[in-house]
Amino acid sequence: MPRDTITILRVLLVEDNPGDAVLVREALLDAPGPTFALDWQPTLTAGLTALADGTFDALLLDLSLPESRGIDTLGRMRAAHDGLPILVLSGIDDEETAVAALHAGAQDYLVKGRFDGALLARALRYAIERKRARDEIEALNVELEVRVQRRTAELAAANQELEAILHSLTHDLRTPLRSIHGFAELLLDEHRSQLDEDGRDYLQRMAGASERLETVLDALLELSRTARTTLRWEHFDLSATAERVVHDQRRAWPDRDFAVTVAPDLRAVGDPRLIRIALGQLVANAFKFTRDADPPRVEIGRAGESTFFVRDNGVGFDMAFADNLFRPFQRLHGDQGFEGVGIGLATASRIIQRHGGKLWAEGEPGAGSTFWFTLDQRMPGEK
Repeated sequence: MPRDTITILRVLLVEDNPGDAVLVREALLDAPGPTFALDWQPTLTAGLTALADGTFDALLLDLSLPESRGIDTLGRMRAAHDGLPILVLSGIDDEETAVAALHAGAQDYLVKGRFDGALLARALRYAIERKRARDEIEALNVELEVRVQRRTAELAAANQELEAILHSLTHDLRTPLRSIHGFAELLLDEHRSQLDEDGRDYLQRMAGASERLETVLDALLELSRTARTTLRWEHFDLSATAERVVHDQRRAWPDRDFAVTVAPDLRAVGDPRLIRIALGQLVANAFKFTRDADPPRVEIGRAGESTFFVRDNGVGFDMAFADNLFRPFQRLHGDQGFEGVGIGLATASRIIQRHGGKLWAEGEPGAGSTFWFTLDQRMPGEK
């Protein structure tokens, strides 16, 4: 302990034997290091009064006082002055008693007549320094918690502001977009004969572009909702969820015969509604990019206790660009006959991340893709 930080350490000695009290005082006077100011009290009652009236750095406690109840007295002292370093002085050289005292919260166990000034001073300094270090850690933890709460509040406010802007933007854009689309359709329906081929093409492009932009707005709102929806955790049948998702996708592609395999007995923990959305995006992605395969194949299964996959034999992708798959509006295949706005995989990734899992992909151009994701098998806090 640096001399320039602490020069006097206040120690309370509760000891009913005056001779032992004198020995402790002399030992501390002769000890190297900082100066010890010793306050001696001969009874437990007097010791408790002194603790209430003064500020001490450590307590030397004799457990064999007439009014003491051994180890229970140590617990009483700790309850009254939580955090104060307590060192037990005892005339009993018994390992079991020493261990019991340490379990009860004593910093050290010293046997009378078997310590000198240097040993006693070192034990006191170590106990006090441990207390100081613990106090500093607790103070830092409190400060860190305050900072985390402040940053969390700031982040929540920023997210709310962004959501408000997003909702306002989508609402304000939707009405003029529908007007553009509607008037383009009216022009085509009512004035087609007055338009040449280029004019009709321009109007069709306008209608299509406005419709695509409205789809983008819907996708953005869906992505926003998945980020703020409260999770409802439960054990659920992932195989049954996958079967429902596949059924929906088959209806979306009535002219194609997809060979789909869903592994049985897939179980997971999470919010079934959100997981269905995420799995729906992955399966929709597989159907879309295998539609030209002959035959198109999709497999949903498990690889390990908590790892699942959606595999297809579609167009695949270059692994050099894999990091872009889950970023909003990033499309590896552009508009090469594959519709979409680039939000689906980002939505799936965000849902899996909210469940504490991970979503990643492996692929090869012309050789299909496999999307892997992890979901826990236990409820939050369940061992």
